[in-house]
Amino acid sequence: MKEIVLALVTGLIVGCLFKLLKLPIPAPPVLPGVLGIVGIYLGGILMQRLLDWWK
Repeated sequence: MKEIVLALVTGLIVGCLFKLLKLPIPAPPVLPGVLGIVGIYLGGILMQRLLDWWK
């Protein structure tokens, strides 16, 4: 849980700094970004299960 809170706080700070410096936010559009993260997570789970099955 600690990592989640730290990641959220870090993201908030970075977002605020980028807005103050009038820079574009360094993140992909919301839905494609979220789907990309979900895809990476599911791919990791799938590969781990395949590796466990293969052994």
